[in-house]
Amino acid sequence: MKSVVTVLQEDFKLFLQALWEQLDLPSPTRAQYAIADYLQNGPKRLQIQAFRGVGKSWITGAFVLWTLFKDPEKKIMIISASKERADNMSIFLQKLIIETPWLNHLRPKSDEARWSRISFDVLCSPHQAPSVKSVGITGQLTGSRADLMVLDDIEVPGNSMTELMREKLLQLCTEAESILTPKADSRICYLGTPQTTFTVYRKLAERNYRPFVWPSRYPRKNKLSQYEGLLAPQIVEDLENAAEEWDVTDPDRFDNDDLIEREAAMGRSNFMLQFQLDTSLSDAEKFPLKMADLVVTSVNPESAPDQVVWCSDPQNVIKDLPTVGLPGDYFYSPMQLQGEWTGFSESICSVDPSGRGTDETAAAFISQKNGYLYLHEMRAYRDGYSDRTLLDILRGCKKFGVTKLVIETNFGDGIVGELFKKHLQNTKQAIDVEEIRANVRKEDRIIDSLEPVLNQHRLIVNRSVIEWDYKSNSDEAPELRLMYMLFYQMSRMCREKGAVKHDDRLDCLAQGVKYFTDAMSISVNETLRMKKQEEWQDLMEAWADDPQQTANHMVLGFDLDQRRKARQQKGKSSVPTWV
Repeated sequence: MKSVVTVLQEDFKLFLQALWEQLDLPSPTRAQYAIADYLQNGPKRLQIQAFRGVGKSWITGAFVLWTLFKDPEKKIMIISASKERADNMSIFLQKLIIETPWLNHLRPKSDEARWSRISFDVLCSPHQAPSVKSVGITGQLTGSRADLMVLDDIEVPGNSMTELMREKLLQLCTEAESILTPKADSRICYLGTPQTTFTVYRKLAERNYRPFVWPSRYPRKNKLSQYEGLLAPQIVEDLENAAEEWDVTDPDRFDNDDLIEREAAMGRSNFMLQFQLDTSLSDAEKFPLKMADLVVTSVNPESAPDQVVWCSDPQNVIKDLPTVGLPGDYFYSPMQLQGEWTGFSESICSVDPSGRGTDETAAAFISQKNGYLYLHEMRAYRDGYSDRTLLDILRGCKKFGVTKLVIETNFGDGIVGELFKKHLQNTKQAIDVEEIRANVRKEDRIIDSLEPVLNQHRLIVNRSVIEWDYKSNSDEAPELRLMYMLFYQMSRMCREKGAVKHDDRLDCLAQGVKYFTDAMSISVNETLRMKKQEEWQDLMEAWADDPQQTANHMVLGFDLDQRRKARQQKGKSSVPTWV
């Protein structure tokens, strides 16, 4: 009969299960077992692409320990996007060795052995190279040797936003190849989630790094070709056995409701990348900002309802407004406006300044209530940041009750903010100035700010904005007029560099929406529930204090504010208030 140690050495899945039990974690899920199997039995050069949050790093950390458990003489290098992340993996492994009774024998007995977060030894023969070494992808790779190389999430937004960055990252991956020892059982393992449609993982696949792709949902039939035959064997088998398309592939990790929430929060394109591992977007997905996701209506400058209900019913298509979106993309009016009409929580003016010339200085006047954003008006100027332009923007601020100016400082290094402060002092307007500096590529910044809000139909646009946008720059040639229009810019925006020639109006809107990002997390239903609770509490207190007056108010249908105003009046009439 085989010993327990032998069984654990022969099957990584059993080793993983035993380790999970030691850590008081639930048993590995189906997807995690599949990843473990591929790590053990996969090719010499492999990739693991699985949806965000499946536990790829933890599983691969366990695989490193299993490799040493089988053969303590192995040399392993862990490479990550940052040195800190790689070190954290190293610390995690050390902790497991110390605290797991059946791994404790791996800890070296000699005081001369290396045991730091950078590198450490297990109980093995003396060697120049440590048993485990952690390093950042941009660190010193040359001069080291390894039998197993683990490249964990080397692609992150910070190093893959531009083509130049991706080329540099791919070059570093090529250098990592030279570190691998020339042994029959030496292996390189990449694990991660694509960050862009031009991900380096696609190029690695062309270099014989065989991917194992496990999406969060079973792909739709019209999407199967996008995976180029790289889906995990278990997923392929499920599809052959008539698995329902778009069903959850690993419900023990994320259920259907959780994935729906994540898609709404992340936006479709990010969800397709990070949860479906689909890097080849269709035209519809390539241009994620849809006119149809907006809610278009006449916006009151002072108040708004509690809820705005969107519906794609053909009856709600607005046919009398000009649309410059992609074919088949229309504006929709709201299906319902629900609840009480009350004032906005906050109103801001987002300003994207520019110099004189072909670019525009744009200003967007936006209000927020219950997590809904209302675009009252958009203004654009070609004379840079002249006094005339700044004063006109401030007149708009007065019109819409703006309490904060949000200004991008990338242009002019903050000079526009100072000019605004001077004019605010002269006009005696009490408006705060908040300066924002953008440090993310423009295309990604705009889409990441707008797409989740549009997907949830939380951006309500005043009809007059669309009419003004279409008529603006009427003295320009038609093809030039289009390029300056907000909704043309919105519909043509994608993640490719320079996707839109002029994007001032869209960038200005995205900046204003980004300011309200925290407010977007407010649940409308939760807000209404709290409001009803407040009303009920007030009603109970008023009833205990003056039942007659409270009954009068109920008959008249007074709301909370009206009841409070009535109670503040001095004296009482002997005549019921409804007479």
